[in-house]
Amino acid sequence: MPDTPILFTHAALLDGTADEPRPDTNILVEGGRIREVSDRTIRREGARVVDLGGRTLMPGLIDCHVHVIATLADLGGNALLPDALVAFRSAEIMRGMLRRGFTTVRDLGGATHALVQAIEEGLIEAPRLVICGKALSQTGGHADLRGRTEERDFAYQARRLGALGRVADGVDAVRQACRDEIRRGATFIKIMANGGVASPTDPIAFLGYSRDEIRAAVEEAENAQTYVAAHLYTDEAIRRAVECGVRSVEHANLIRPETARLMRERGAIACPTLVTYEKLKSEGAALGLPADSVAKIDDVRLAGLESLGIMREAGVTMAYGTDLLGPMHRHQSEEFVIRGEILPAIEVIRSATSYAATLLRMEGQIGTVAAGAHADLIVVDGDPLADLSLLTGQGRHMPIIMQGGRLVKNELN
Repeated sequence: MPDTPILFTHAALLDGTADEPRPDTNILVEGGRIREVSDRTIRREGARVVDLGGRTLMPGLIDCHVHVIATLADLGGNALLPDALVAFRSAEIMRGMLRRGFTTVRDLGGATHALVQAIEEGLIEAPRLVICGKALSQTGGHADLRGRTEERDFAYQARRLGALGRVADGVDAVRQACRDEIRRGATFIKIMANGGVASPTDPIAFLGYSRDEIRAAVEEAENAQTYVAAHLYTDEAIRRAVECGVRSVEHANLIRPETARLMRERGAIACPTLVTYEKLKSEGAALGLPADSVAKIDDVRLAGLESLGIMREAGVTMAYGTDLLGPMHRHQSEEFVIRGEILPAIEVIRSATSYAATLLRMEGQIGTVAAGAHADLIVVDGDPLADLSLLTGQGRHMPIIMQGGRLVKNELN
């Protein structure tokens, strides 16, 4: 933990609590936490002073839908890679995320507690990692990556670091799998409740899991004081999942207004991931995405922007997510610009800060610049409200990135 206090002065504070930056703000960081935020002079003997000269200071960014172990676009092939190779590649993927200003990420299938521990021990330079462990899928569902002629039992994949999920069929098996993932360190549960692009045998419209199985997962999560996130595209699938108690709706590309209103009433939060479909369309085939998957991309890609408008109109909270695979992780920040085509810039920024913190149940700890919060901060040259592309470019517009009070990057002094 850093010992020397750091005092940022003359910052234009943009933390989402107001619609415009708060000028000439001072922020004291000490012991890995934010100690004081004030528009008056802060005095702290021995502090290292960093004069931001009016630059924008923001909370560290939060990506609520990543797969840090997805080192290949071909997820079936990724599941067969040696664990050590996946671990080293994953470390490099996460380092890239941190260098883009993402100081916390939520993994939606694959990452293990061992990666979390490696980060906490300082062995990997990476964002704070929140995990669900392996995502749960029915046989033939979105995490079952066996092709139609594959005869091997799924268990051979489920134990591998490169596998995003595990198969659990029936209420009892779902309960056991939920309990097992929580035992292994998962802090929430992920289920595959719809067909998907990257899996070979489930068209988008397929419904994943019975209502009883979904309710069992929700009950087990609630028993463990947590929640269920579900992979969902179609309106029908979203509605029944929300009716069964699912809290985190991933993707939601094909949602309709009535179901969006139901989400708002039930307090469910959406995590759209539009950038991944754009990049799967343009790069997926060349990166090894199977032909059956390529053929399904437009089923969800073309409706993505419309879904943002529908959910905004209904008042649904939307967190920031990307869901990128393999070399496509480099496009992580481009989700800001895509969302900015439909949503006000301040709403896009909140999706990666305060709204994301709400989804992760870490309000007051991350996604904010306030006393007591983790000192996860980025400094931006320019005003992201006027130009969201300042948050892209692999962090080139961010002269300072701080995580937990540690300066990951400092180009100012």
